[in-house]
Amino acid sequence: MAAILFDLDGTLIDSAPDIHAEANRTLAAERLPPLTFAQVRGFIGKGVPNLIARLLEASGQPFEGPQHDRMVARFTAAYETAVDLTVIYPQVVPALTALRAGGHRLGLVTNKPIRPTHAVLAHLGLDSLFETVWGGDSLAVRKPDPAPLLAGLEALGGGPAIYVGDSETDAETAARAGLPFLLYTEGYRKTPAEDLPQAGRFDDFRDLPGLVAGLLATQG
Repeated sequence: MAAILFDLDGTLIDSAPDIHAEANRTLAAERLPPLTFAQVRGFIGKGVPNLIARLLEASGQPFEGPQHDRMVARFTAAYETAVDLTVIYPQVVPALTALRAGGHRLGLVTNKPIRPTHAVLAHLGLDSLFETVWGGDSLAVRKPDPAPLLAGLEALGGGPAIYVGDSETDAETAARAGLPFLLYTEGYRKTPAEDLPQAGRFDDFRDLPGLVAGLLATQG
């Protein structure tokens, strides 16, 4: 049996519509024009401070300083309730349930702040599936620093482990933590899937339990 750790946004849930809506509300409060869904979706994955920096950069504004800090605070305060447009990717719940039934321990390691993370997990009914949850502000560093992933692994008791994510940041985090990485190809990745370091990839969560079993067999 293994510790299986997951990213959240772009891996288990599609939260881009909520993030896009809240990003544009944050821009509007600064009297800045809205950005497109595709633009904002491309900024997701490295945490709220990076998201706001990219919003400002795309708006032709300085991406450091008081305006950045003010927008981070505004976005973070609203983010906890930005859940209405977010959906679970198809077949996620059956896959996670099957992994738990097989004796695997599940954890979550995301760059989303911890309070919005818990809020969206509760809203979608996913909170009971994970034994440990780490957000982008749970430690002093966030992914791709490996510390949150290693902390999640330690909380699950160590042992054989796999990280499942959708992005360049997730691939780098797994590599730096020394963990095999399984890539969900339908998330927010911008790099071609074949160019990311990985132990395997999938586009349908029904395939995940078999990928996990096969990967553990080769490690055993």
